Amino acid sequence: MTLEVGRRRRLEPDARREQILSVAVRLFGQRPYAAVSTTDVAREAGVARGLVNHYFGTKKDLYLEVVRVMLFVPSVAVDGLPQGDREARADAIVGWFLDVVSRHSTSWLAAITAGGMAGDADVDAVIDEAVDVAALSVLKAVGLGEDPSPALLGMSRAYVGLAIHTAREWLQRNALTRMQVQSLLATTLVTMADRVFPQAVR
Repeated sequence: MTLEVGRRRRLEPDARREQILSVAVRLFGQRPYAAVSTTDVAREAGVARGLVNHYFGTKKDLYLEVVRVMLFVPSVAVDGLPQGDREARADAIVGWFLDVVSRHSTSWLAAITAGGMAGDADVDAVIDEAVDVAALSVLKAVGLGEDPSPALLGMSRAYVGLAIHTAREWLQRNALTRMQVQSLLATTLVTMADRVFPQAVR
């Protein structure tokens, strides 16, 4: 999101909504939930506060949309994977994930840790849904996404948890390099797809 902000301009509704959301992603990435108001978002976006409420509802509704934007894997991420063997596709989906989290590292880290809203049922539900979507995307990437069993989805969610925590080791603690994270996650995914996931296929 690279829309100019800071002064009021005439924008189409979709562009104005994107502008507001872009500012909200940045602010909630920089500060805890309690330290950001819809007035702050409106001021930074150069719009009236009523427009923030019009497009997103309450502050919490806006925050939930920020979490969705940061954590949900879009279908184009899987659709755009190269045709080829499992190793190439696994390496590509891991690379896509690392590109996204590094590009928006502050906001992604804030979203995955719920930005001070951990324990809130609505926030936890959005994060859980994002993990489910990511788990299904992982299975599709390795050719196992058709009607997965609950056990297979559970195994894939466990892999997504590994990916999240490994990315945090890289972005937050500087314990790993990008190359090490790529190797760990891609190799683990192929190994799980070859040796572990088949145990749970229907």
